[in-house]
Amino acid sequence: MQIRDYILRRLIVLPFLIVGVSIIVFGLTRIGGSPVAIYLSHEMSSEEVAEIEARFHLDEPVPVQYAYWARGVLQGDLGWSGVAAAPVTAVFPNKLAATMELAVASAVVAVSLGIGLGTYAGARRNKLPDHITRIISISGAAMPLFWFAIVMLIVFWVYLGWFPIGRSTPEVFASISHPTGLYTVDALLAGSFTAFRDAIWHLVLPALTLGYGATAIIARMMRSSLVEELQEEYVDAARAKGLAERLVLRRHARRNALMPTVTVIGLSFGFLLQGTIVAEIIFRWPGLGRWMADSVLRGDRATIMAYVLFTSVLFLVVNLVVDVVYAYLDRRVVLGS
Repeated sequence: MQIRDYILRRLIVLPFLIVGVSIIVFGLTRIGGSPVAIYLSHEMSSEEVAEIEARFHLDEPVPVQYAYWARGVLQGDLGWSGVAAAPVTAVFPNKLAATMELAVASAVVAVSLGIGLGTYAGARRNKLPDHITRIISISGAAMPLFWFAIVMLIVFWVYLGWFPIGRSTPEVFASISHPTGLYTVDALLAGSFTAFRDAIWHLVLPALTLGYGATAIIARMMRSSLVEELQEEYVDAARAKGLAERLVLRRHARRNALMPTVTVIGLSFGFLLQGTIVAEIIFRWPGLGRWMADSVLRGDRATIMAYVLFTSVLFLVVNLVVDVVYAYLDRRVVLGS
């Protein structure tokens, strides 16, 4: 099957998967009872409570509530956020931009370091660099993210004062316009080196912290795959032709070793999105993660549904991209067979 046909088929199936996920999550959010509490105050009478339930259709059966919610989504209405005291669609874009900026920066850290360390260790199997990389990988996968984030915060912000927390310096952030909501991109568009440096400076701590866990997993997968590929006959043939070991590694072994690693990278992006909740709370990053954590604690179901809907779509798209990249790297793969 051609890649174009495969993508079209997956895009046709995508809405059905999203509907299935949304039904499951919507049902789970109703297990704890009606979400009306997030909209109430202590001074409200029973009549006012009944009016709010009727306004948001919370007095209807759960399937009917889902139908109203789904119709609202199709019309661009994701509901009212009790935490933000505003429509979800009014708050979501800015929060999303902050979270995506952090997740992409963490992914860049994880992929570049993971592939680099994995290649370096795999090419030096059972030697000192391999053992050092193994220690780094195991520690990165074993350390709880919240604990590692607190350690990084104490060392580099409290003691050394090298890096700030938060997303920006307020006066620098306010000095440029924000057409995309991505601080780094907006700084480049505005031609402000001061704002760009401020954006990168604030990204360093949370991106390194979040990316380190994923780096460990990618490095281990890359190292194992490369060790297997270096033992294949085609690598011996390349060496027998007189190619330098460096070229054998770059042109032959590493390309094939990337195939299973690409799958891990795709799954790791989901891990990074989940990890942003912890990183944003500890580093005071004003993204979806902090908003989501507050929403869970206060029972803001509209915000929870919007977050799950977005992450579901993003995860499905990332997996589609991974499948296409996998087929590009290995021509033997027949998509959709």
